[in-house]
Amino acid sequence: MSKVEQFLTAAEETEIIEAIRLAEKNTSGEIRVHIEKKCPKDKPFDRSVEVFHLLKMNQTKLRNGVLFYVAVTDKKFVICGDEGIDKVVPKNFWESTKDVVTGFFKEGQYQAGLVAGIHEAGVQLKTHFHYLEDDKNELSDSISKG
Repeated sequence: MSKVEQFLTAAEETEIIEAIRLAEKNTSGEIRVHIEKKCPKDKPFDRSVEVFHLLKMNQTKLRNGVLFYVAVTDKKFVICGDEGIDKVVPKNFWESTKDVVTGFFKEGQYQAGLVAGIHEAGVQLKTHFHYLEDDKNELSDSISKG
């Protein structure tokens, strides 16, 4: 079993997917989680942007996607938001949300950290990107793995 497969149990993955669905019930925003063994770039943020585009997160109607990127072996974590979100959230929003997640990660509580971060992102998305009556789930809620 690889480090990626060991990072979260199937039950923990289900809880994270449920957290995404719950957060997206209140917003038109889109949230994804991507987990891979190692970050193939020198800068994890650069890799998160690359994954963001590979997952077509930059193609949402309102440019309001959020990616939680984790490189397990390298112990790297990035939150990447699309330009629509970056224009409206407070300047320190991604750092404060990242601090919440990494606090759990330091204790080995990866599922709890991701759920907490997803919740925080959902609250901000709800504030700035209200749920629309004709809203479509533009992106899969599943956890992608590389």
